[in-house]
Amino acid sequence: MSGKKVLVVDDDAKTVDLVRMYLNRDGYRVLTADNGIDALRLARESRPDLIVLDIMLPGMNGLDICRTLRKESDVPIIMLTALATDDDRLRGLDLGADDYVTKPFSPRELAARVRAVLRRLPGERGPEKIEYRGLTVDFTRHEAYLNGRPLGLTPVEFKILGVLIKEPGRVFTRAQIIEKAMGHDFEGFDRTIDVHILKLRRKLEPDPRHPRFIKTVYGTGYKFMEQEDNA
Repeated sequence: MSGKKVLVVDDDAKTVDLVRMYLNRDGYRVLTADNGIDALRLARESRPDLIVLDIMLPGMNGLDICRTLRKESDVPIIMLTALATDDDRLRGLDLGADDYVTKPFSPRELAARVRAVLRRLPGERGPEKIEYRGLTVDFTRHEAYLNGRPLGLTPVEFKILGVLIKEPGRVFTRAQIIEKAMGHDFEGFDRTIDVHILKLRRKLEPDPRHPRFIKTVYGTGYKFMEQEDNA
């Protein structure tokens, strides 16, 4: 992982210096910002491999930054926050954050979370675009289309679709989908995935009762259907 760029965004200088020291030890190049406006500019200009993003920021808060970036990029984002309720956690994850760390935190644990999130990226960043049977998933623009029509997926729906379509034919358990799409620290129920899949199918499938793309493997989980599955 040496040489990867990590953007650390926090308005507390001591926190930034401590996180930078631990990430530098792991060989990362660290960029920093102490407000939301500079953070968004650096994210767009420097294209970091991962962003550590505080929620409470001057200029523009971390949730708005995450929402904006998810319309433009699939860069991994780890949220930092002093807010610790389940609703606060889910808000960040629903906006597309990859992980969530509550303050006060151990910088050693945060460095481990950075390593874990980057390890989950298939082939580093994976393909920029996948096209299959009229479905286009553009990972650079973070958009999906069916026969040229935008699907309007939420960040979580887009991540789930990305997990499945990158490995067609592979059966993923609900726990594996949660791990890859929502982060290992997500504390929701496995059945949460069923709700997201249901909503995804309504947008993706011409007839959700007879899916062409995402197949339920009863007793196990879900898979993205290969050509022969549709024969």
